[in-house]
Amino acid sequence: MNNFKVRLRELRSDEKLKQSEVAEKLKIPEATYSNWEQGRREPSIDGLIMLANFFGVTVGYLVGAED
Repeated sequence: MNNFKVRLRELRSDEKLKQSEVAEKLKIPEATYSNWEQGRREPSIDGLIMLANFFGVTVGYLVGAED
């Protein structure tokens, strides 16, 4: 999921949001979101779906399976 952290950071930056703002909107701890974006942890399937819905992309895009 190496592409995941890069795409997650890009999507957040494109929306001009801080990590804390995304975490607040998703109702998750800021540390959880930060760990995902830093590549320290990977989200569950439910987490991937939540992120994809939030950013308006597919799970496949998030994980680098599609462009």
